[in-house]
Amino acid sequence: MCAMARPRKPLLSTDRIVDTARALVDAEGLAAVSTRRLAAELGVSGPSLYNHFRTKDQILEAVADSVSGQVDLSMFEDGRDWRTALHDWAVSYRTALRDHPNIVPVLARGPGRRPAALRLADAVYGAMVRAGWPPAQATSIGALMRYFVMGSALGSFAGGFVDDRTAYDPADYPHLGQAHLLAEHQEKIDERAFETGLTALLDGLERQFQRLGRGPQGPF
Repeated sequence: MCAMARPRKPLLSTDRIVDTARALVDAEGLAAVSTRRLAAELGVSGPSLYNHFRTKDQILEAVADSVSGQVDLSMFEDGRDWRTALHDWAVSYRTALRDHPNIVPVLARGPGRRPAALRLADAVYGAMVRAGWPPAQATSIGALMRYFVMGSALGSFAGGFVDDRTAYDPADYPHLGQAHLLAEHQEKIDERAFETGLTALLDGLERQFQRLGRGPQGPF
């Protein structure tokens, strides 16, 4: 009778390493990622990781790019006007960052050589130029949208207040009598703040778009 074959370990792959590292970052933060910890989580020897990534920084860059890859870009290709496309993209972008807030500091370094991040930047810039924005202003739009969305993902405004009425003595803070209730309504407040800011930003861009032709025409 033939002996039963031993179960094979899942093959180590770049995707598997990135998925595991992303889960660690989500759960415990950037400091949790090390080659030793990843090897233990994956059930492999530490040196085997070096066939895919040479350093921890390379792993974190790949995790960051995997999050960029979750951002929907279809709105720039399906006929939506530039304002609607920017709005829908910003919402998708924020959702990806909100789901993975611990990787935002790595994303904030800029796209560098990360493929998904570069596709994202290319899609936004290209869509704005096709819509009629001068190249220099299209560059600025991509930058300001990145600032706005990443800023919204760095922390919660409402969640920054403690659930303790005594922390906000009216004698010291006469307008913060309800501040201890903010954290309880964190999601609603933060979502409304994001939409308020995004609408104001897009309203301002709409007014600029109506005055096109007065600014620099180069890409910068």
